[in-house]
Amino acid sequence: DESARLSDAGFNSFGAWSNVGSLRAISKKMPYTVIVRPMQVFNAVVSAEWPSASYGWEGYPEDFAFVFDDRLDSYLESSISGLAAYSSDPYCIGYFIDNEIPWKQYALDRCLQKFPAENINHVKAQEWLDARKGKSGATLAEATDADRKAFIAYCLDIYLDKVTQCLRRYDSNHLFLGCRFNQWGHELVNEDIFRVAGEYMDIVSINHYGRWQPDQDVMDSWAEWSEKPFMITEFYVKGEDSGLDNTSGAGWVVPTQADRGYFYQNFVNELLKNKNCVGWHWFTYKDIDADNSNKGIVNSDFVVYDDLLDNMDAINHQVYRLINFYDN
Repeated sequence: DESARLSDAGFNSFGAWSNVGSLRAISKKMPYTVIVRPMQVFNAVVSAEWPSASYGWEGYPEDFAFVFDDRLDSYLESSISGLAAYSSDPYCIGYFIDNEIPWKQYALDRCLQKFPAENINHVKAQEWLDARKGKSGATLAEATDADRKAFIAYCLDIYLDKVTQCLRRYDSNHLFLGCRFNQWGHELVNEDIFRVAGEYMDIVSINHYGRWQPDQDVMDSWAEWSEKPFMITEFYVKGEDSGLDNTSGAGWVVPTQADRGYFYQNFVNELLKNKNCVGWHWFTYKDIDADNSNKGIVNSDFVVYDDLLDNMDAINHQVYRLINFYDN
């Protein structure tokens, strides 16, 4: 039983992308999370309307999520209404709504430069900039870096207000775990983003890539800005000894499975030092053939990477002792 294996190794919940239907059916229950992605579904429609746009890696036209488009509301309703099925389940921790949406600090520029004057993105950006500058016809030349940070936080506010209103109609019992921020050059260093997130999210979710270990000052800033705890909802490292190409994904590459375990121990140890972190999810449980990258605790045939799991087990079973040590 795969869930028993994880439980024995000191893991106590399942992250996004898990097969929730199967998890709810097993006899030995474990807490789980649910993810739905209404913005991604809506974006498939929007993208077809902008065939000549440039796209960021997340796949949004001009690297901007269309939060101003009223059509988004029906996609939120369609995706989130299904969460009512979990509303009375005590093993459900809560919900992720979407994943790694591009909350980029150049959004103001993109809306005003890349979309025509009659498009809703352009219209709303111009209205916002005019109000910000207290004049009609304000231009990008007048915009500051602070303005750009504030504008994308305004976009996030519109999105989160719609999300939380819809979510609470169908489930007021479980946590809203956020939309999984991940960009170091953008939302992860934008205090305005975190202040908005704190108004709506119960826990701020962070997909942590691009840095070897969590930074204490950065984590303190996330909590200070948002006034909410955070959790790390994706991180991993890949092993050269897996025999896979390891060419996909954002995780680092290390020589061996034991090294993957040492990476995990070091990463988790840094999280335990910080009183604002309430948990973490490793990405992912199983190597995926299509990725040809060693992200899993087991390979694509469900064979365990023993040296990795043994090292995970070693620190997982010392979590509360370590927390007590650091707290004192």
